[in-house]
Amino acid sequence: MLIRIYPENPNPRAIEQVVEVLRKGGIIIYPTDTVYGLGCDITNQRAIEKICQIRGIKPEKANFSFICSDLSHISDYIKPIDTTVFRLLKKALPGPFTFIFNASNNVPKLLSSNKRTAGIRVPDNNIAREIVRQLGNPILSTSIHDDDEVIEYSTDPELIHEKYEGRVDIVIDGGYGDNEPSTVVDCTSGDFEILRQGKGVLEDYI
Repeated sequence: MLIRIYPENPNPRAIEQVVEVLRKGGIIIYPTDTVYGLGCDITNQRAIEKICQIRGIKPEKANFSFICSDLSHISDYIKPIDTTVFRLLKKALPGPFTFIFNASNNVPKLLSSNKRTAGIRVPDNNIAREIVRQLGNPILSTSIHDDDEVIEYSTDPELIHEKYEGRVDIVIDGGYGDNEPSTVVDCTSGDFEILRQGKGVLEDYI
């Protein structure tokens, strides 16, 4: 199913429809402030396994992000962080960053793996944040990749729908996506190490 939602003013009924699908263990493809994401309710084990099947990856090897609506959820999934790191997060988020932290004990249970880190995202996109806010907990997410060797990420929601129809429950058309992913920042040692330079410029917030 392809649903059109406008990022400037997301339709509450459409958001509710998406949230219902997530609660029932459904898989969605949705827009962020960078590339389109493939996501499910973080608390639904079968949905997580389904995402792994779609992407052809093993749960224990997967580098998923946790999409949060704000910073209030993150303490459930990561070990305590110092005030310097927290200040940076408050400045940089919502924004095109994935921050990697040492995971709390909740994460291995959720993913049925020995994962010791968690990637946290708070995208600057009203649709994604409103879905998470109404759902009441983060979405487990991974990027939608393109089969083309030159174009790494799919940007057209209608083409994404054509490709994934039958494998996911809802594709949200929130307009064209970006083809530049988030900047990945490793915070596990207390410093900020850029693992992948993407759309976000960390220096702007330090």
